[in-house]
Amino acid sequence: MLPPEPRANPELVGHDEAARALEEAARSGRMHHAWLIAGPAGVGKSTLGWRFARWLLAGMPPPAPGQAPLFLPPEDPVFRRVASGAHADLFTLAPSTGNGGKKEVPRAEDARAAVRFMAHTAAEGGWRVVVIEDLDRAEREVVPNILLKTLEEPPPRTVLLILTSQPDRLLPTIRSRCRRLDLFPLPEDAMAGLLARWLPDMPEAERRALARIADGCPGRALTLAEGEGLALQAMVEEVLAGLPHLDPRKTHELADRVAGRRDAAAMPLFMALLRRALAAALRQAGRGEGAAAWIGARSLADWSTLWDKLGRLAEETERLNLDRKQAVLTGLSWLGSR
Repeated sequence: MLPPEPRANPELVGHDEAARALEEAARSGRMHHAWLIAGPAGVGKSTLGWRFARWLLAGMPPPAPGQAPLFLPPEDPVFRRVASGAHADLFTLAPSTGNGGKKEVPRAEDARAAVRFMAHTAAEGGWRVVVIEDLDRAEREVVPNILLKTLEEPPPRTVLLILTSQPDRLLPTIRSRCRRLDLFPLPEDAMAGLLARWLPDMPEAERRALARIADGCPGRALTLAEGEGLALQAMVEEVLAGLPHLDPRKTHELADRVAGRRDAAAMPLFMALLRRALAAALRQAGRGEGAAAWIGARSLADWSTLWDKLGRLAEETERLNLDRKQAVLTGLSWLGSR
């Protein structure tokens, strides 16, 4: 059975040490007012952030013997209110969803609403929690600066939880005012156990392949499973097998196959898998571990620059709603050029 969304998920796998650090900080009476929870996409940042928020809002209940840190049972009234978005002392600042189900960037008006929320006293007399997702995708001079004064002069008994996959894209003034907590990919056995429970009807060989390209991130594995990730990975391998020279006819066919898929997320997912494969090949080459033959077509520095360009191309295509087929063609043309 698939897990519920992070704000309603009672299970945290592989991050007990990070959860314990949050619990110990809260119980110390000297908890930092802002936490930057960082890690790869899908690794469990949101699940941990919401788990901490529920536990704080419930009054920091002591754990039962053998219980995981920050646990709150799903039948608890606070758990249910947080899961439904109905707790008066909780505010969420996250990208809105636009037409076609595409995530927009965090909006300035929502950031101002968060500041107004923090200016009031807690409705239930305890903590107030603000969960901020994808702040790194916000306009650099808009949303972060609205929050900056609050980070400099935080209200009492208020905690900001900033969840990000790209902490280096945040303003230094934001990062310097937060205590950072990094989450790391899950080991193979933990991933295998989760995917066996979540995707029992998927053949084991496919689950293993999914775990491999998800790089220890359970949420990413689910995204790949829902978005035909294995099929897109096969296309990536097809592209790399053709390097350093790509056949223009096959390139157009592949771009049609990616852009023509029903799921609008197929193009950014394809580009993410392509960049993942490039990064893995670069690491191999850098360690002298028998790099792929096509790596020699250009310098490692050039490959690194291309990896970055592909990321910007995918991001701008989604943010500006550009032609997805053309984006794939452009990216592949960069790969095949010398």
